[in-house]
Amino acid sequence: MSTPVYFISGIDTGIGKTYTTGYLAKLWNEQGQKTITQKLVQTGNVDISEDIQQHREIMQSGWLAEDDSKLTMPEIFSYPASPHLATKIDGREIDFYKISAATISLTEKYDVVLLEGAGGLMVPLTDTLLTIDYLVDKKFPIILVSSGRLGSINHTLLSLEALKNRGLELYALAYNLNDESQDELISKDTSDYLKNYLALHFPQAQWIDIPKIESQQLRKIPR
Repeated sequence: MSTPVYFISGIDTGIGKTYTTGYLAKLWNEQGQKTITQKLVQTGNVDISEDIQQHREIMQSGWLAEDDSKLTMPEIFSYPASPHLATKIDGREIDFYKISAATISLTEKYDVVLLEGAGGLMVPLTDTLLTIDYLVDKKFPIILVSSGRLGSINHTLLSLEALKNRGLELYALAYNLNDESQDELISKDTSDYLKNYLALHFPQAQWIDIPKIESQQLRKIPR
């Protein structure tokens, strides 16, 4: 697979993975890299992935043929919960072959694929398989989303330690400026600390600031 597939994970739920994924896709498309996004597993939806919808709104790309064919959202479960629970409620298992086949199909048409996960690295996909286990098998480089909120240093370092212990590549730490602490001192110190930690322990990894977005920048798209 010559086309790079970057896996977008976060230090916890609600950190801004979906916005980060859409923002990076928009940025890289504008820079001349034909980029598409995919959702590993979507929960809490029926038929259409709301995360893919938000990606397209941010990218201002319109609904894509790959969205209509479900290549970008191969597995959707109705209950808004961790995948291992959502699958039990819907009464069917995740089809990992279908997900992998969809990813491969996207790599044949695009220069870059951004694959957004559900929650963080240790989120269970099944009773025996964690998200990080899937990544070890696929060996995708990781873009980890963090922020300046209070407590994010601990969650970020635990996530980075997990990546190191599993031998996974950290491509970049995406610092979500939409999720800063209300205390500017905490926000600045968090940013400074994480930059220094990255330079010491993951010197090959990039630091990417994810800028603030105004709500009026997003628009509903037809599908």
